[in-house]
Amino acid sequence: MTQDVREIKAALNFMMKSSLNQLKEEWIDGQVVMQTLHISVRTLQSLRDNGTLPFSRINGKFYYKVSDIEEMLETNYSRNKRK
Repeated sequence: MTQDVREIKAALNFMMKSSLNQLKEEWIDGQVVMQTLHISVRTLQSLRDNGTLPFSRINGKFYYKVSDIEEMLETNYSRNKRK
């Protein structure tokens, strides 16, 4: 019986980890994006308008994929070397 409990526990842990991987495609609203990136409403609008940040709009509210935000940050990453 102890082995059965271990197998169930292992299966539950696997399912939880799989669920966490699915959250990578999580959608967040504009307020969270602005707070996280420390940007204004206008800056977020500009990112939408110029196609830098893809979005979905439902009932006037904008949503963004976390993976798209990460990609935008990676694409615009710059290493400035100071002398």
